[in-house]
Order: sequence, then structure tokens, then C-alpha cells
Amino acid sequence: MKYLSFGYLTTLMIAMVLPSLALAQLRVQTQSGMLEGTLDSSTGIRMFKGIPYAAPPVGDLRWRAPQPVLPWEGVRKAEAFGPRAMQLPLFGDMNFRSDGMSEDCLYLNVWTPAHAKVGALPVLVYFYGGGFAAGDGSEYRYDGESMARRGIVAVTVNYRLGIFGFFAHPELTAESQHHASGNYGLLDQVAALQWVRQNIAAFGGDPAHVTIAGESAGSMSVSALMASPLAKDLFAGAIGESGAIFSELSPVTLAQAEQKGVEVSTGLGAGKPLTLAQLRAMPAEQLLERAAKADGVWFNIDVDGYFLPETPRRYFEEGKQARVPLLAGVNSEEMNAGVFLKGAKPTVENYRASLERVFGDKADAAFKLYPASNDEEVLDAAQDLASDRFIRHATWNWADLSMKTGGEPTYFYLFARPRPAMRPEMGKAIAGLAGGVIKNPKPDQAPSPRDRGAVHSAEIEYALGNLATNKVYAWTGDDYAVSHTMQSYFANFIKTFNPNGPGLTEWPQLKKDERLVINVTCHAESTALPRARYAFLDSVGK
Repeated sequence: MKYLSFGYLTTLMIAMVLPSLALAQLRVQTQSGMLEGTLDSSTGIRMFKGIPYAAPPVGDLRWRAPQPVLPWEGVRKAEAFGPRAMQLPLFGDMNFRSDGMSEDCLYLNVWTPAHAKVGALPVLVYFYGGGFAAGDGSEYRYDGESMARRGIVAVTVNYRLGIFGFFAHPELTAESQHHASGNYGLLDQVAALQWVRQNIAAFGGDPAHVTIAGESAGSMSVSALMASPLAKDLFAGAIGESGAIFSELSPVTLAQAEQKGVEVSTGLGAGKPLTLAQLRAMPAEQLLERAAKADGVWFNIDVDGYFLPETPRRYFEEGKQARVPLLAGVNSEEMNAGVFLKGAKPTVENYRASLERVFGDKADAAFKLYPASNDEEVLDAAQDLASDRFIRHATWNWADLSMKTGGEPTYFYLFARPRPAMRPEMGKAIAGLAGGVIKNPKPDQAPSPRDRGAVHSAEIEYALGNLATNKVYAWTGDDYAVSHTMQSYFANFIKTFNPNGPGLTEWPQLKKDERLVINVTCHAESTALPRARYAFLDSVGK
């Protein structure tokens, strides 16, 4: 009989033990049950996709606050993204990896370094944009791997949208123990943050060091979560990219939201309001399609008395918001000049006429703040006005009030890097009005004007380190350099609540009346002009 060498036995034992160690590394025990994710061996990042954080909001749970997940036995595979929320194909720049579309949509995803120690790393929870009517946590541009490679546990969250997430109605208010309705998508976000608080340590995240972030509607969500007493203790920092529920984007009253709900239900019933029971019995696909024909695509956040007992402005003015460090900013071309000029040629005469149309006897005051003496300057001034009135004014007011009453550092940026041309293989695709891509435009559809700055949503891939996932644009070395810089600022903030670090241009706090302009080179600039412009817009209510 031949004896096996000690070395051979050791090698054999290691070969037998390694798979079990690897499997243990991919399994995480949550409060609801065991999950098994996947590992990208080339990056050392573990991924856990399609994790349920609340019960499916279907049947009698439609238009109710999210309920707890039912625990499961055994090991649940977390290898694929869950379904995206019910939505119409509204934006051409959304590319999903989700498992179809369903009303059963309350899932989140986690990316974390393979060797992260329990409760050791800072956490980023990101909420997608899409006007509260579209979007999904599986979109490539929100992928969390790049942030995880920087030592951050990254989480993306699905939440209910459109009529499923923001429908208010008197019957819903009456049945609610809180006498509230609407804002279900925001209550989903609170439930996701509660899940993070309870479970993220097992994935390597520190539940006391959570930064919430988002773009557009996701950024509006972050501002709302800062105001809501339901969420203010669930995070330690906030990032907002182009959006806040202030100024032009302020929430409506509960009565206004209910009235919109009655109008939609009447449209769904072909002139006769449907009861709540009838609305809950309607199949999700049918409800989505019929709501689109009854002005039921776009809904507002409302001051419902529960998620938002008061207006966010009042909370921030009185310093009652979550008092956490904030990094927020806007893009240089959130909306193009043609929107303000309503298609007129960019002449000084036409610009003056547009100012009078919008501001009346305050037109001269507006012209002094947004001056122009030739066609090129008209394009600049009209672009700034369109961008400010669309979303920059609201975002500024959020940051400014947070700086004044929050007692924590606030940082503001202007992202100014225009995206490069589309790749040749995109064919006849054209850019949309505010960041989207129209891949098959109608024959008579004119392309949008060339980008004169960074359009709405353009910063997402730069900030999250995901340029390579976007195959539409011919990214250059400069684009990757800008992305490295912007992501470094964001990662530093997530880790330390200060975006500054070695090799980066100093980013002053907003209290110094300065913001950082982010481009191939970065520089700080005075906020005196935008502050004066936004004070004017506040005064005229435009």
C-alpha cells in the first residue's frame, strides 16, 4: 500500500476547503433569511441582486405603506435583478437589466468588497431618477461595482412609480390610520433604509454611516427624506444631483393630490369615478395603460400629514430637517435655450419678448440678471433661465437652506462637461430634450440643438464611475479623467463627509459663497450671481 505524502494531503484538503470558504463568503444571513450572491473574481466584488425589502405591494396592499418581508427558509439566490416597477417607456436613456416589469417590485441590490469586515465600510444608498414615473435600480449607469471597488458598500433601490406609487384619493386617506395618501414610493424608500439599518452590517456596511443619494427624482427623494420625520434618523449624509422639492418643484397639498386622484379615477371609469375596490381589482398592466389615457402618468409628492406633516421649506427654514452633511449640485445645461424662447430665433429682440411674456413688468430686472447683447449671449442667457426655472433654482434653495439651518457642511457644484458625440454605430439616434436618447426618431423629428453644456442626467455615469457601461457616446480620455475626479469627490464625501482629498482641487463649503465647477479642470467660483438670480426668481414666483 502506498502512502500519500503530507504535502499531497495538505493540497487535497485545501482544494476541498476552498469551495466551502468561497460559498460561505457568498452567503449572508439577513433578518428574513439566508442570501447567496455572486462574486466577480476579476474585481473582488460580491453582488447580491433582487433582495426583497418589503412584501409585494399587490392586491389589497396596492396603495398601502410597505409591509414587512415574509421570512424564507433555506438559501435564496440573489443572482438576478428583481422586476422593475410598473412604468411606461418614457425615456430613451434607460437601459434595464431587471427581470421584466411587475407590481411586485420592492427589491434592492448590494455591491460589496469580498473581504469587507462586518459593519466596517461606509454605505451609499442610491435612488434612481425618472420623474417618479420611470427608472430602475438595475440600470447600468447606477451600477454599484465601481463604488464598491473604492471601499464602499453600494445599494440601489426600486420603489413604486406613477399611479402605483403616488396616487392619492379621498378613500385612501379615509382608510389610512394616518389620514394620508400618496407618497407610497417615498414610503418604500423609508422601508429600504430601515432594511439597510437592520441588515447592511452583514454585507460589510456600517449602518451608522449611510449616505443617501440620487439624481433628478432621486435627488428630489433625498431632499424629501431629509425633511420627513420618518427617515431623518436613518442616514448620516446626503448627495443630491439636479433636483429638490423646493421652488418650482414644491409638493402639492393633500387636497390637491386627492383632487388629481379623483380626476384620474373618473377618467379610468370613462366619466364615472371608480371605487377604491374597483381600482385595486384592476390588473396592473390594464391600470398602467388606462391611467396613461386619463392623465395618470405624472404625479406630485404631497404634504400628506404623515411622510410630510409640513412643507419641506418650513422644515428647512426652522432647522427641523435631518441635520446631515450635504453635497448637491446642478448641470450647466439642464434645459436648452429653445425651451425658454419657445422655438424663436435666438435674437436679442426675441429674447426680450420672451422675458416680457414670462416676467411682465419685471422683465427689465430679469434682463439685468440674465443679460445678452448678441445671439450667442442670448443662447447662454436663455439656457441659464430655462435651466434655473426647470431644476437649478430648486436645487439651490435646498442647499442654501441646508447650509443656513442644518449646522453641517454643505458643498455645491456645477457640472459643466458636455458629453462627446454619439458613437457612429448609433446611426440616426438623436439626443432628447433633457438627457434622453431617441434611438428611432420619426422622419420629421428635428434633432435637439447640439449640447452647449452638461445636459440633465449627463453627470450620473461620471459621478458613479460608469462611463464604460454607456455604449451610446464615444468617451474620450478627458471624459474618463473627469469621471475619475468627480467620483473621487463623491467617494471622499461618502467616506468622510468631506469631498476633498489628495490631488483634487480644493472644494470650499457653500458657506464661503463658493461652488466647485467640475470639468476637465476644476475651479471654485463665487455664487454671488446665482444667489442674486435665485433671489429674483423667489420674488417673482417663476
